[in-house]
Amino acid sequence: MSSLRVALCQINTVVGDLDGNVERIFAALAEAEAQSADLAVFPEMTITGYPPEDLLLKPGFVEENRRALERVAQRSGSTAVIVGFADGHPDVHNALAVCAHGAVVGTYHKRHLPNYQVFDEERYFRPGDEPMQLFEIGGVRVGVTICEDSWITGGPVAQLGAGGAQVVININGSPMYGGKMAVRAEMLHERANESGVPIVYVNLVGGQDELVFDGGSMVVDTAGEITARCAQFVEETLVVDVETPDGVPPTGVFPLVSVSGATDHGEALHPPMAPVADRLSELYDGLVLATRDYVHKNGFSTVCLGLSGGIDSTIVAVIGADALGPENVHGVLMPSRFSSDHSVTDAEALAERLGIHHRTIAIEPAHAAFLDMLAPSFEGREPNVTEENLQSRIRGNLLMALANKFGWLVLTTGNKSEAAVGYSTLYGDTAGAYACIKDVYKLTVYELARFVNEQRGTEVIPESVIVKPPSAELRPDQRDDQSLPPYDQLDPLLEAYIEGDATPSELIDQGFEAAMVNRITRLVDLSEFKRRQTPLGARVTRKGFGRDRRLPITNRFGR
Repeated sequence: MSSLRVALCQINTVVGDLDGNVERIFAALAEAEAQSADLAVFPEMTITGYPPEDLLLKPGFVEENRRALERVAQRSGSTAVIVGFADGHPDVHNALAVCAHGAVVGTYHKRHLPNYQVFDEERYFRPGDEPMQLFEIGGVRVGVTICEDSWITGGPVAQLGAGGAQVVININGSPMYGGKMAVRAEMLHERANESGVPIVYVNLVGGQDELVFDGGSMVVDTAGEITARCAQFVEETLVVDVETPDGVPPTGVFPLVSVSGATDHGEALHPPMAPVADRLSELYDGLVLATRDYVHKNGFSTVCLGLSGGIDSTIVAVIGADALGPENVHGVLMPSRFSSDHSVTDAEALAERLGIHHRTIAIEPAHAAFLDMLAPSFEGREPNVTEENLQSRIRGNLLMALANKFGWLVLTTGNKSEAAVGYSTLYGDTAGAYACIKDVYKLTVYELARFVNEQRGTEVIPESVIVKPPSAELRPDQRDDQSLPPYDQLDPLLEAYIEGDATPSELIDQGFEAAMVNRITRLVDLSEFKRRQTPLGARVTRKGFGRDRRLPITNRFGR
């Protein structure tokens, strides 16, 4: 067997930061060169960051990204470089360039453009249709593809294998959801078996708005078995010798571009394989990375949040402390006349255990003033949700005032279950910059709380927070189950409706109780207008609210 020494350069790019992304490429390339790599492979759209969205509609942006590519090409030497960029004008392609010895020696345009879930590449790109080619690097014939190309049965990977490739490179910007690593591994297993060649899969890592890229770059052999893998959620340059099949003659189907001859590296490099994170580790690490990158990439360092002593604000505080450091998290206790003593003491205990700063601003003076101001207008009407929402909106104003004064970002604390049914106050607890657990169901929030304590071997999150009945504490003795079904009934229904796209009648056929189905699906649909006005948050399920799910607000289907 011959081999190709490949550096899997799993880097965290920033959309639009062309100069910064070039510097990140240079840093990883230096690591690859230090280990005598034949080839350094970078993720999809490395130069621009992914996804660049409507920046691609600006001809000047595309031109500047081409100039940045030239800088990368000029820096390349005996270690060849595969890097993603945007190519062409006025028709733009999602492209990669093969660079070596100071020049771009070839390009490839993505042939299959995803236009589902969070992807809308057909809005921006034209599919590639030029003849494919092979590149002889380190004496090995290398085929190149981009992301979706590897998901197509009988597609570019199979064609390159049939055309004499000895290894196929696939560069990616593949965002995570729970269990995505296993899905990718199965796909690569199928492509390797189909093509008969090893595949090098390099993925992006980092947070970009509501997307989280988890890395997990890997190599599979000709049998589709994983032989090398990067860690998830961290930047890494992993250099590995990829064994390639001998005796595979070139077929002449594709032109062969000579880049560099065969090299003898001596002892083979087979670094330890990073493990795949379990379900809760994957989710938690994804939320931490997404929060850190959203805050830092937007030029901030410090956040605040309303710390109520409830489970949601508790887990957001823990995520914030891990993402940014406890010194950069400010918890704000804002008790009202309805706040229980244990909620205040639980919030104080959490802040002390995390080491985050906390302050108390009682809202009673503002709440009383609002009630007095509105009393003439409300005369003769019984108190209802209006008075409850006033409290939430006062708290939102206080948090925004602190954020404006001190240059902080506000983290909101609502979960997916609440967002789904509108169990939140618009311009109140939805006021803020980033919704850390927007795509996390309530039951999973509880799982994360127990996970945190188990991982740390100590009760960071007070047990009283985990076991207390959830409540917004906006009226005496209020509990969530007075307004909603128990979460062990609600969450499975929401998942089937939101992520399973089932209709109400299909949900009833699946065994959900009819009255609950009709009530909850109506609440989900009516709350779409709220969700459109709330902060974005990390998408960690197969279908999150936002770019994943775009239902009309004015909508009578199923009503």
